[in-house]
Amino acid sequence: MILINGQPENRIDVTDRGLQYGDGLFETIAYRHGQLEFLPDHLSRLIEGCHRLNIDFSTVQQHSLISEIDTVCQQLNADAVIKVMVTRGTGGRGYRYQAEMPTTRIISSHDMPVYPVANVSGITVRICQQRLAINPSLAAIKHLNRLEQVLARNEWQDETIAEGLMLDYQERLIEGTMSNLFLVRNNELFTAELSSSGIAGIMRKQLIKIADELDIPLHITTLTLDDLKSAEEVFVCNSLVGIWPVIRITDLNVDFGHGPLTQKLQNALNSINVIE
Repeated sequence: MILINGQPENRIDVTDRGLQYGDGLFETIAYRHGQLEFLPDHLSRLIEGCHRLNIDFSTVQQHSLISEIDTVCQQLNADAVIKVMVTRGTGGRGYRYQAEMPTTRIISSHDMPVYPVANVSGITVRICQQRLAINPSLAAIKHLNRLEQVLARNEWQDETIAEGLMLDYQERLIEGTMSNLFLVRNNELFTAELSSSGIAGIMRKQLIKIADELDIPLHITTLTLDDLKSAEEVFVCNSLVGIWPVIRITDLNVDFGHGPLTQKLQNALNSINVIE
């Protein structure tokens, strides 16, 4: 099902700035067992993104969006993925936008991806050649400009490789094409600092919270390939897959185990109330 501004529709205006310029944001939300997982966190990031991009997304529109998400979910009878997009709206040609433009809200439901069961105990990844741009004004938010990820993900067709890891143009290790990255060393967690590039993932946020609750030391810091090579455990995460341990990096010819700290975090994540 697809709703555009609350109406069943599968077409948008050709002048919509989301289409013309990628001028908008999106969220990908897991719908499992009749519930939307981490919905408040997704909405909070969406609203923060609108603020960062100066998109006028009023309280009234936020309430409309929540109602529309609920309408789409009421039509579901199985687990699904809910994709939410908010664009600046329709306008004429040119980069300049008018003040207080009516936003476009797009809600769509999709089949939940079916990943191999073995991914829960370990995946193989590679290092992508495509680099992430350094742009503090767009860092951390989930804006619609995802060509870097598109190019990176299409560097390989090998189905045995589940994810690709991406660096920025200063050779800092940032994230996966669709995930955030964590390293484990000496029973401490490390994840990339995202003030210059990357996405502040919702699952990343949950794991930072869990680490604090479990008194696991966590460092949000600059990471490099050397840090990756010296890690004892590695895993990636996102809202749909949860945690995937990394057991092999093809380019580096490095292997890891499905380590105890990763397993501890997987168990803790499985036990929390995702609709808080």
